[in-house]
Amino acid sequence: MDTSRDRGLTTGDELMQAQAELWNHVFAYTRSMSLRCAVELGIPDAVNRLGGAASVPELVAALSLPLPRAPYLRRLMRLLAHAGFFVFDAAAASYGLTPLSRLLVSTATRGAGGQGGLSPFALAMLHPVIVSPSMSLASWFRAADAVNAAARVPFESAHGRDLWAVAKDDREFGVAFNDAMACDGRFVMYVLVRDHSNVFRGLASLVDVGGGSGGAARAIATAFPRIRCSVLELPHVVAAVPTGELGGVEFVAGDMFEHVPKADAVLLKWILHGWDDENCVRLLRRCREAIPSKEDGGRVIVMDLVVGSSPADEKATETQLLWDVMMMGVVGSPERDEREWRKIFQDAGFSGHKIVAVLGIRSVIEVYP
Repeated sequence: MDTSRDRGLTTGDELMQAQAELWNHVFAYTRSMSLRCAVELGIPDAVNRLGGAASVPELVAALSLPLPRAPYLRRLMRLLAHAGFFVFDAAAASYGLTPLSRLLVSTATRGAGGQGGLSPFALAMLHPVIVSPSMSLASWFRAADAVNAAARVPFESAHGRDLWAVAKDDREFGVAFNDAMACDGRFVMYVLVRDHSNVFRGLASLVDVGGGSGGAARAIATAFPRIRCSVLELPHVVAAVPTGELGGVEFVAGDMFEHVPKADAVLLKWILHGWDDENCVRLLRRCREAIPSKEDGGRVIVMDLVVGSSPADEKATETQLLWDVMMMGVVGSPERDEREWRKIFQDAGFSGHKIVAVLGIRSVIEVYP
């Protein structure tokens, strides 16, 4: 008898399971937008203020929401709890914080400490300015006319300008984006200097290339007073740093592609992934000129993403790939795997490198002259 299985087709149960999985992918954006909603409403902060657990009526009151919204808030919280952002206590009908939602509690609500306050990052990465280009990826891939073909990335097709121009002209987005980068930097540096101090072993001096307003350099200088820290940045960035926020860090105005100040080590934190291979090699050559030999402790410390750095962790790899496609849409530069990093380092004249995956989906790469 001829059956669907005899013809190599799947069973009805398998088809329905495949449809359920497809629906999960189709509606996954709802999870991200629900997360944005929770952060905008201030739900993690409210739960934290209420002692770490709160019922829906308590949240409605704490957030000053209209009472008719309570049933809808319950549905939102049910999804967020299933996604792991909160834990639901059925007996108390309350929602408690989890490690995920604790990361979203603002530092002002939390008090002293640097292990959280990542709400600005979530808000910026889920901002319409960032998200909207993903709606037209297919059009960008197909674009052949002179106008659209000139757009290097989907972001430019959607907004007519690159990310930096939009951030400069759109004050609200610019502030959100800068806050996101600052809070992410504080969080990662907190973990790095606390748990991985060996990265800075034997150093007497360090220059943070493209170090912005000096947050990373100040964190290193505070944790390791023996290290003389400096920041190389463009003149207008250096001029904007208030004198009261120098924190014992020296600021040097200049172009990183032309010259890097001498130091035992050069720090490149989230710099190289923003440039193509040619510019990465050019910058790394300037870094190699600035540091002593490997025997004398010279090295470049790269903090960046290495695709596939944790092969046993499929969720980490998926997050890396999600980030890579987001970068493709927004700025165009690629995230690299170990082989691609190795080629860049070799082309820049370095003798070797070591990758240590200690920063979640990102890694510390020590590069030796």
